[in-house]
Amino acid sequence: MNLQIFTDLSRYKKSVLPNGVKIITETIPYVKSFSLGFWLNVGSRDEKHENNGISHVIEHMLFKGTTTRSAKKIAEDVEACGGYLNAFTSKEHTCYYGRGLEDHLETTFDVLSDMIQNPVFKTTELKRESKVIIDELNDIEDSPEELIFDKFEENLYSGYSLAQPVIGTAKNIISFSSKDLFDFIKENYNSNNLTIAASGSIAHEEIVRLAKKYLKNITNIFETKRKEKIISKNSGLNIIEKEIQQVHVIIGRSTYGFKDPERLKLLLLSQILGEGSSSRLFQSLRERNGIAYQINTFLNSFYDVSSFGVYFSTNFKMIDKALNLVMKEFKKLKEKKISEKELSRAKESFKGGLLLSLENTSNRMIRMAQSELYFGRVVPIDEVIKKINSYTREDVLELAKKVLKEESFIKIILKSKDAVLKTAA
Repeated sequence: MNLQIFTDLSRYKKSVLPNGVKIITETIPYVKSFSLGFWLNVGSRDEKHENNGISHVIEHMLFKGTTTRSAKKIAEDVEACGGYLNAFTSKEHTCYYGRGLEDHLETTFDVLSDMIQNPVFKTTELKRESKVIIDELNDIEDSPEELIFDKFEENLYSGYSLAQPVIGTAKNIISFSSKDLFDFIKENYNSNNLTIAASGSIAHEEIVRLAKKYLKNITNIFETKRKEKIISKNSGLNIIEKEIQQVHVIIGRSTYGFKDPERLKLLLLSQILGEGSSSRLFQSLRERNGIAYQINTFLNSFYDVSSFGVYFSTNFKMIDKALNLVMKEFKKLKEKKISEKELSRAKESFKGGLLLSLENTSNRMIRMAQSELYFGRVVPIDEVIKKINSYTREDVLELAKKVLKEESFIKIILKSKDAVLKTAA
């Protein structure tokens, strides 16, 4: 069996099997554990309105049994070795992953392979699990900090599949049949859509061997390509009423996707504006004015676009003051270059957060997989740090002028019925 093998200048290795399965690994000789992820390049943005939520339902159901393992045996086989399994669904990917001690790599690989290739989707289990997922949906509805982000992207990307929530709708969740799940698996869980990432006490050649041994039943069809071109909303106000005490607010817009070179620069601008206790928004709204406990910026990125904005919660009487303070900080960043001291502090904070996040193998595995899925290679940390170090005060000012235009932002406000707001669109 011929392999295409590429070796990065660092310790990363990549192989592509003849059936299209991609394998990327990072060997860390000084640890005794591993993190192993099976990444399917499919998520909620690849669903239709009629089956929105099916990727997430499948993620749940793959733990409910295969043709050779019950749900209990799936858990026991890995936990008996001191490891664990988990999974998550996003708008663009579904990941099944496991952690364990180095001697039990093959067991974890076997179980994950079995799950994605041989699910049974029993009707009784599907009905039971749909109730669990409805409960999860209700938890989101009861958590304004989560709900507002779904509502934000629903409005920002209105008319596009990217607007759909990962969890789907209650109507869809209870309507899915076993056949619906099998049909979706057949179309999307194929070898060209599968990337295997592993970090820790592993050998690349061993992961390749296990893939050839255990991934014999996965179908081999052409990889699906996303062709959607996003034209998002760039203004507007949406007020949502819930029985809550605080007012929750997002001011945001769409901006550069993963492949855009400006995205990394925007991460630095976000650091200055609203990441951490020393950021401008935290100092303004919380420290100097005491009107917000939660205040931060965010950048939620996809392959072609990102959702960028400011999130905060406050008393409804303070909403207008809070919005004015946010816009005041926008204006400052657009009109005057930041100091070298502030730029240096933001760079060090960004680099520190990046490097500290890589102190465990799970984060390293996730970073490798996402880098491969978006860039077709593992982007070395040194390359990222070099770019961050290269940005100047002029770069930050220029980007702020492009991005922080008030007319480019939409506002989502989550409030109780009794909260009377003066804010207009």
